[in-house]
Amino acid sequence: MDFEQEQQLVIEIKKYVTEMLPLSQISDDELEERVEEIVTQKIGENYCSIEQRVSIVKQIYSSIRGFGLLDSIISDDTITEVMINGPENIFIEQNGRLFKLKKQFESQRRLEDVIQRIVGLSGREVNQSNPICDTRLPDGSRVSVVLPPIALCGPTLTIRKFSKTPMTVEMLIRYGSITKEIAEVLEMLVKAKYNIFISGGTGSGKTTFLNALTNFIPKDERVITIEDSAELQITGIENLVSLETRNATASGAGQITIRDLIKSSLRMRPERIVVGEVRGGEALDMLQAMNTGHDGSLSTGHANSTEDMLSRMETMVLQGAAGLPLEAIRQQIASAVDIIIHLSRLRDKSRKTMEITEVVGYEEGKIILNPLYIFKEDEKSTLEKVSGTLKRTGNKQVKDFKLKLSGIKIEI
Repeated sequence: MDFEQEQQLVIEIKKYVTEMLPLSQISDDELEERVEEIVTQKIGENYCSIEQRVSIVKQIYSSIRGFGLLDSIISDDTITEVMINGPENIFIEQNGRLFKLKKQFESQRRLEDVIQRIVGLSGREVNQSNPICDTRLPDGSRVSVVLPPIALCGPTLTIRKFSKTPMTVEMLIRYGSITKEIAEVLEMLVKAKYNIFISGGTGSGKTTFLNALTNFIPKDERVITIEDSAELQITGIENLVSLETRNATASGAGQITIRDLIKSSLRMRPERIVVGEVRGGEALDMLQAMNTGHDGSLSTGHANSTEDMLSRMETMVLQGAAGLPLEAIRQQIASAVDIIIHLSRLRDKSRKTMEITEVVGYEEGKIILNPLYIFKEDEKSTLEKVSGTLKRTGNKQVKDFKLKLSGIKIEI
């Protein structure tokens, strides 16, 4: 049975099941059993492999009770990203490479049904008057939806999948992102309550790295996480409050932004504030929180380099307070942020930690940086494969006050 025949059979059986079975009255297990029986009857004496038979049953069942063909894609742990550009164009990222799938949704209406089901799981809504929505799947995977008429190619759905096992520092060491020695340094910095900012481009692993760093937070502290769509997987901390933004309703009311959540979190006696991603005016509130006794804060932001992250921060602060002089903003950044860790996705699609830099202070109109570790390629590097490691620079750490305050006498 070829692909076209298989899809035709799926459509026929699905139509038969939806018309003939009392779907609202039977359980998931019963439905799956009935679908299996009907598939066996319909195939009859025709040759069909066991794998194909299982695939047909899954497609029919998931199109009625699940997310259709998305179910099989989401359950594949080797797929890290799913990009759906209308019902006929489905792309996946697997092992760092992009592929177009041969599968497609039977119609635009079916894709829209799946999108509504996904968005409805987290209590959000997306429609023509509110065609853009960020949400998440029950497993924490990040979801972005754009509907027509904004999306000209049809309903667009992007899913950034997350591993079922939370990222740990040991895993980062195993993947070669950092070394054991650097992990020990980062552990000291987190425990000593340095304010750490993780920067990088799209898909460079910022949220993954942030998740790993949260493993170093002492288990007896009160931690508040603030995200657009909750995806951090912090384990082992009992006194944990996770906050998530909310989009406005169709009438334009009820929006809760990251700025609102940061302001609210300051009244919740936080020992640490973890902001999933800073991308707008909330940068000002984040910096003020860091500067008013909420040390040990962690956050991420999009940037192409450490210096670029600083200039982006300035722009983001101006979005929140347009009248602030640039000098005051730079002084605020220099006193609030202690460490910037820059990540990058390199030419061979590998993700590496490129730089760990200390923000020393503000002098003569400039924020002074002190690079502590820089990624250097070695002789094994080629155009196809990047080889190298983070190397310690000759620069001594300047801001060691927090280390001494926490009783750590080791020099970094």
